[in-house]
Formats: sequence, structure tokens, C-alpha cells
Amino acid sequence: AMAVLASVAHADAQQIATTVCLACHGPGGNSVVPAFPSLAGQQVAYLSKQLNEFMSGKRTNEAMAPALADLKPGDVPGLAAYFAAQKPAPGRVQDAALAKRGEEFYNDGNVDSGVPACIGCHQPAGAGNARFPRLAGQQQAYILQQLANFKSEARTNDKARVMRVVADRMTEDEMKAAAEYLASL
Repeated sequence: AMAVLASVAHADAQQIATTVCLACHGPGGNSVVPAFPSLAGQQVAYLSKQLNEFMSGKRTNEAMAPALADLKPGDVPGLAAYFAAQKPAPGRVQDAALAKRGEEFYNDGNVDSGVPACIGCHQPAGAGNARFPRLAGQQQAYILQQLANFKSEARTNDKARVMRVVADRMTEDEMKAAAEYLASL
């Protein structure tokens, strides 16, 4: 009986993903729109948390509001599992030299300004874990917008206090370099 329920939930999740989510998050959760995140390969726990926070209003986004209008809390586990199981598309580098600087910053941070190494939370090669999101392959514009949202306090969910401090200490060049590195993965 549980296997039947799981397959029904997966079918429902795939239906929602390929209709409601597709326009912004792309086929299989690989976004082709620079401002929208790729969801493919993201951790189940992180996806579930974000969806629940969008639904409760704890996290807001104008594009997500209409998309979530018909979503039910029971849809969240299946959607999170569906996107987590999708294969992430390879990243796209626009500036190899900038990506190289970004890799150094990601791995070491900036001791002088007190920016910790991104790798400490987001893991080697941006893989993430259950508590911190996968950043590998996210498009530059999305990463830059999220850093700006943390810096301006427009984004208050997640590890907002920590990320607010980190983003506030990052220079624009460091943000662009980190975003380029992450997009390259």
C-alpha cells in the first residue's frame, strides 16, 4: 500500500513540476532563466523548507506567489523528492578568470574583511548538505540577487543573520567572482 501511495505522490509531483514549476525552473528543474534558481539535485530537506516557507509567507517572492496558490502542504514532500532526484545540468562559465578568482574566494574567504570561506557551509564544489543549499550550477544573476537580498535584509528566512553578515562584508567584486565560480560548477 505504501509503494502505491509513493508512486501516486511521485506522479502528482511530476505533474506539478512539469506544469506549474516548468516555466520558471526549467525542464527537470534546470532553470534557463537567469533570475530563477535551478532545483535539480537540490537537497530534499532544503527544498521542503523553502516551499513550506514560501507557502507560509516566511519567504516571499512575487513570481512564487501565484505558482503556489494551488499547492497544498501534502504536495511538498513529493515535489522536493522529485527535484532532488533530477540531474543538474552542467554550469555555464562566462568569464574563466573571474571563476578562478571566485574559486579561491569560495575556498578561502577574505581574512582581512572577515568573510568566512563559503566552502565551510556550502561544501566542496557547492554541493551543499541538508542544512545549506546546493549552489553548484546556479546562474550568476540568481546568486547575485540572493546575496543582495541578504545584504539588504529583503531575505529573512534561512540562516539570514549569518548570510546578512557575510553578504554585508563581501565586496561587489567578491560577489561576482563567487557567483561566476558557482555557475561554472
